[in-house]
Amino acid sequence: MKLTFMGAGSSVFARNVIGDCMCSEVLRDSVFALYDIDPVRLEQSRTILEAMRSSLGGYGTIECYCGVENRKEALRGANFVVNAIQVGLYDPCTIIDFEVPKKYGLRQTIADTLGIGGIMRALRTIPVMKDFADDMAEVCPNALFLNYTNPMAMLAGFMQRYTPIQTVGLCHSVQVCSEHLLKQLDMHEYLEGRQEKIAGINHMGWLLELKDKNGVDLYPEIKKRAAAKIADPECKDKVRLDYINHFGYYCTESSEHNAEYNMFYIKSKYPELIERYNIPLDEYPRRCIRNIANWENEYKGILENGVKNHKRSHEYASRIMEAVMTDTPYQIGGNVLNNEFYISNLPREACVEVPCIVKGNGINPLHVGALPVQCAAMNMTNINVQLLTIEAAVTGKKEHIYQAAMLDPHTGSELDIDTIKKMVDDLIEAHGDYLPKYH
Repeated sequence: MKLTFMGAGSSVFARNVIGDCMCSEVLRDSVFALYDIDPVRLEQSRTILEAMRSSLGGYGTIECYCGVENRKEALRGANFVVNAIQVGLYDPCTIIDFEVPKKYGLRQTIADTLGIGGIMRALRTIPVMKDFADDMAEVCPNALFLNYTNPMAMLAGFMQRYTPIQTVGLCHSVQVCSEHLLKQLDMHEYLEGRQEKIAGINHMGWLLELKDKNGVDLYPEIKKRAAAKIADPECKDKVRLDYINHFGYYCTESSEHNAEYNMFYIKSKYPELIERYNIPLDEYPRRCIRNIANWENEYKGILENGVKNHKRSHEYASRIMEAVMTDTPYQIGGNVLNNEFYISNLPREACVEVPCIVKGNGINPLHVGALPVQCAAMNMTNINVQLLTIEAAVTGKKEHIYQAAMLDPHTGSELDIDTIKKMVDDLIEAHGDYLPKYH
């Protein structure tokens, strides 16, 4: 088997995914091809993974490929391709995504999935992923593309609609959604054997059902405790708990993310909401700065003290590869095209997050049926932006970028149309060559 890791300079994530593969008897003898355009970060990842490979028994082979000119060879013959790229990195592009909108009074928390920041991130990433798909169609047409890069629904949705590459989008939040909810509400006794059903879109998948091991519905108790928890000034998950109060269901991604996916919580006219809901404005830039510093210290420590044995993580990637290679069914929450109306009241063109069975033939989504109408309505406010952003990337028409920003719930609730268009123009200019030319 060959696994190609695109964006292998994301050393911590590469270590987790490939380390997981090295812990699997089915996968450990594989070729692990690392690809990145940054030679320094690529070498750091190689150093760590070689040390880990040695500590885990010396199985498998690690190959490194740097630069666009070597990308096709990195992909050649791959069975699986993991995507973890970040086009433009923190500096300059993430800084631009935050600082330009701030001049117009538009504040964000994470800006990697929706909002004007998510739109810009998608527009600079989709052209790169199209190049990946073109290369894959030539040198590994049957490979399964595992996308971890945000904005998930826009990037995976593009790949699924406009390329021949079998693609599934994978997120960290589905696996830990119900566990996090039960723990924060002090309902630990229901963790073991719990039964759940999650469906919706990435970062706004709905915890539609949560039952204990005997099939008893936990939502009545959850709703009672959530109402009390949200009154705690120290609670950091107030937006999602507020979703339970107003929409009836908890969702998969964190409150700092969901605070900017709607028109309710970040409002310049009501600044007191920021404190009331503990909303961390400019959170992602702070994380980037912190993560960069932490990685430098961690890498120095690894060079001095060596690599500890890897413990298999909760990431789906290695489990998916095992399931395909052994034709042993495994269930995931995956982001797939809704072309068979897996969620019947969302559009066919949408990228939806639904339960999927993985086996030898790849990803097999399960039909969920209709979401509660209010949940589908919330999802649609995000899907509108996702579809228009993809349309802008495919057609090169600037008007679709304007429309995506205008229909973004947070942006449209804060700014008038003329201001939105001016902000978009400024962002396009600031991003320069990281974006294609629009007409």
